[in-house]
Amino acid sequence: MESSYFSHMRAAANSFLSQYEPLTLVISPLLAVVIARLIQWLVDVVNEKGVKAAVLGFLIGSAKLVPAVKRYIDAEKQKVVDKLQSGSKSKRDGWITELPRSGLGEGVIEKMKEEKRNDVVWQGKCSGTVYIGGSESEGHFTLINEACSMFAHTNPLHMDVFQSVARFEGEVVAMTATLLGSKEKASGGQICGNMTSGGTESILLAVKSSRDYMKAKRGITRPEMIIPESAHSAYDKAAQYFNIKLVRVPVNKEFQADVKGIRLRINKNTILIVGSSPGFPHGIIDPIEELGELASSFGICFHVDLCLGGFVLPFARKLGYPIPPFDFSVEGVTSISVDVHKYGLAPKGTSVVLYRNHDIRKFTEWSGGLYVSPTIAGSRPGSLIAGAWAAMVSLGQEEYELHMGKGVKIYDIHINPKSYKLEFLGELVVQHGYLNNTREIMEVSKKLQKGIKDIPELFIIGRPDMTIVAFGSDVIDIFEVNDILSSKGWHLNALQRPNSIHICVTLQHVLVIDDFLSDLKESVQTVKQNPGPVNGGLAPIYGAAGKMPDRGMVQELLVNFMDSSC
Repeated sequence: MESSYFSHMRAAANSFLSQYEPLTLVISPLLAVVIARLIQWLVDVVNEKGVKAAVLGFLIGSAKLVPAVKRYIDAEKQKVVDKLQSGSKSKRDGWITELPRSGLGEGVIEKMKEEKRNDVVWQGKCSGTVYIGGSESEGHFTLINEACSMFAHTNPLHMDVFQSVARFEGEVVAMTATLLGSKEKASGGQICGNMTSGGTESILLAVKSSRDYMKAKRGITRPEMIIPESAHSAYDKAAQYFNIKLVRVPVNKEFQADVKGIRLRINKNTILIVGSSPGFPHGIIDPIEELGELASSFGICFHVDLCLGGFVLPFARKLGYPIPPFDFSVEGVTSISVDVHKYGLAPKGTSVVLYRNHDIRKFTEWSGGLYVSPTIAGSRPGSLIAGAWAAMVSLGQEEYELHMGKGVKIYDIHINPKSYKLEFLGELVVQHGYLNNTREIMEVSKKLQKGIKDIPELFIIGRPDMTIVAFGSDVIDIFEVNDILSSKGWHLNALQRPNSIHICVTLQHVLVIDDFLSDLKESVQTVKQNPGPVNGGLAPIYGAAGKMPDRGMVQELLVNFMDSSC
């Protein structure tokens, strides 16, 4: 009976299909698959970029197919690139492009000094950039230089040979982990990690380990990670390198990660969500506790970017500042990145990536045969590891010592009924540990915020939690203000969405904050009285980039600028 039924169905199907050409029957399923894939692609693009951006991107992309339009756009892009270069092409004249026939010998040092003299004056004038206070020729600078020089030819890859450097790395990781909650019961007591070349590598390793961990745990083969728009651009690199779909979520009205928005975008392929403490653009801490709860409830990884805050927030909390939870004491946090070369005052090229346990960390081991390296690089400069160790151990939390030298004279008073005697003990010298450094830069940050609020044409973006202060204006072009400040020697960071500029306060600013506020007030008044682009300034470019509907074109501009610069 059953066989008869299937025979009847087969005969009916053959009768129905007999009216079509065989070629049509072959092509139709293939065409249906192609159309389905196209629809899926369109849905993915709209989900990622939004309807407006997707439509604009399609229209602009279509217009570029017209040769005349493409030539015009390319010419306009080149004008912008030339503007960004500001004549730097001429600086390439005289570059050494092949090995000299006769080497300079020790004379090369003088040549390097000559080139260094061409650098701009950065002392106290830059947002972030150099975090150590004082002069390059004294104090903490010279200590770091000596430490790096002592271990200049070491490589932690050969840990059996350079055992000192291997120990330094382990101790830097352990000390950093302790700062960020490894001794707290909630951390689980298994915090581990490695030193890396910087915050970007730390984030890359955390993302890779999360991807591989979630693949092993849940079998996720089409991974996605969700980040707030304020997250660092290193996540874009990680998404490209490791084939992960990147989902961006707009920040909330307080310029923090929008927990509800992130929750709505979590799906079966989500491997990781991200928070910052604080975020680079506006210096605002994301709601780490809420994000941790979200990650725990969905059983996914959660990375906290503490590259800026890792060596400030623990001490700011000790000083009484209202710092919300941000580290491994928060349930759900699976990895943390923290730069030692920023507020840790270590040499450039030193960062730490930490994992809640070895189960997550093991997925960063890039193996081949008996070769195992836990970072992207195999060989690494032991000098930088030694410099980071020296920075942390020399500074400590805070220390006071009595010794002969310049400082406040200390005496012991011996009193008896008939006389008294002063005994000179030495001079008090304050070793500026991390606690005192944090006290100084947090006070400068508060002074900076007050100074900006006193300028009626400006407003501060959100409520900064630390030492990064972003500000904009509804009355004048803030990028023109930035150009005026640049002409006065200041180097700040221009931001978009909203248009603003920010300054990252370091120890270099402690003595010059009044000068900066004075120049800022003057620059605001200059722009207010004489609005319009400054000759040679970048305000028109930043303004145009902020309004450009096709963000892909902005990316093309930056790539063209990079290609023409090196």
